[in-house]
Amino acid sequence: MRAWVRAAAAAFVALTAPLAHATALERFETFLHETRSARADFVQRVYDRDGNLVQKSSGSFEFQRPGLFRWTYAEPMPQLIVGDGRDVWIYDRDLDQVTVRRMAKALGSTPAALLAGSADVERAFEFSEAGERDGLQWLDAKPRDPDAGFGRIRLGLGPKGVEAMEMSDHFGQTTRLRFHDISLNPKLDPAAFHFTPPKGADVLGER
Repeated sequence: MRAWVRAAAAAFVALTAPLAHATALERFETFLHETRSARADFVQRVYDRDGNLVQKSSGSFEFQRPGLFRWTYAEPMPQLIVGDGRDVWIYDRDLDQVTVRRMAKALGSTPAALLAGSADVERAFEFSEAGERDGLQWLDAKPRDPDAGFGRIRLGLGPKGVEAMEMSDHFGQTTRLRFHDISLNPKLDPAAFHFTPPKGADVLGER
């Protein structure tokens, strides 16, 4: 084997071996500190307390730390959620209605905070290892805020960082997200994180 091939192989093993044996928490910490931006498509499924599928949707997601994100639901009902660093805008196209909330109140102990928030998320969540399943290592994130909308959030960690999420609310409903076509640290258009309510749309909430 040529020297450069051996060197390349050794470098690859040195880079990948620590990740292969990393815990879910270690993978998540690496994702937080090394991923400044990301883009992915997703499929979302919602189940009732009896495990019945009640809703399926799909779309795309992109973020840039800290606090900038764009969540686009394409099917079955178009909806856009934009975090611009100060406010979170939710636009329902069918209703032609916009809801706006201050970022500090809207992000807090939410799934978006785990993806697009600052690296210091331990103040908002309590983490614990949750084993392996479906080829991913899982991490439980319990909101410290008792008024958070979710009782528990579970993160599925893989080579691309957070590749899946499961959220259980206080009504027994479970939402499962699976990300695919994940791109880490891409250059994103700043305009994606700005939102101007369409002319004529009803605007509700805080500004």
